[in-house]
Amino acid sequence: MDGSFTQVDLYTLPPEDAERELRIQLAAAYRMVDYYGWTEQIYGHLTARVPGPEAHFLINPFGLNYDEVTASNLVKIDCDGNIVGDSDYPVNRAGFVIHSAVHMANSDTHKCVMHTHTRAGMAIAAVKEGLQPISMASTGFYKRLSYHDYEGVSLDTDEREGLLADLGDNKAMMLRNHGILTTGRSIPEAFQRLYRLERACQIQVDAAAAGELNLLSDNVAQASAAGLEGGATMHAEKPLLGAMEFAALMRKMDKIDPSYRE
Repeated sequence: MDGSFTQVDLYTLPPEDAERELRIQLAAAYRMVDYYGWTEQIYGHLTARVPGPEAHFLINPFGLNYDEVTASNLVKIDCDGNIVGDSDYPVNRAGFVIHSAVHMANSDTHKCVMHTHTRAGMAIAAVKEGLQPISMASTGFYKRLSYHDYEGVSLDTDEREGLLADLGDNKAMMLRNHGILTTGRSIPEAFQRLYRLERACQIQVDAAAAGELNLLSDNVAQASAAGLEGGATMHAEKPLLGAMEFAALMRKMDKIDPSYRE
């Protein structure tokens, strides 16, 4: 795939073909996070479940900058943190614990998991009232956002059950006093959700600094959420959430540095 808009569900492709395309998309997503300045040094993770019966998923090589991640150096691990195949790099245990909690469930709606430690995301995660319905971006998570209390650095696998239980049927979660997390049926979907959640956090931080927050009514927030989830295309075939936006960003990444595809 060359980054043009596509409706192909990678999980319907033969496993080898699907994994190669997943690696390219996931490496592109790391470059996008770097492009937007959402990195916390080498920490935070974007992961994708690998097609097949085994509970394997792709994660970034621990120690590399996000702009050094490529399709080939992404590390495949199982839900016990063991590296599958060959890799020159280790993985971050905290990232393994958080992401494996979601991937173990093998839900059709949680094929990709993205977790960041951005300044705005951590700020709203530290606010008692959490994300408020004050902008179009934030309404996308109105009554669709989970919360998980901070238990320290995520090194204990016992936390996985609580993480998954708190996520429930939602596809986005505030890790209180920690950061933000989104999931999706695909990498583009999870990334679009991450973009919107990060933007919502940025807006709330700015608005709170400027004056008193103007909360939207329940009816307006609910209607806005439904509209965002439905998409804004005029085409008869409704695109998968994030597909068009992600394709456009891949084209941008190709212009900047296409080495992520290697």
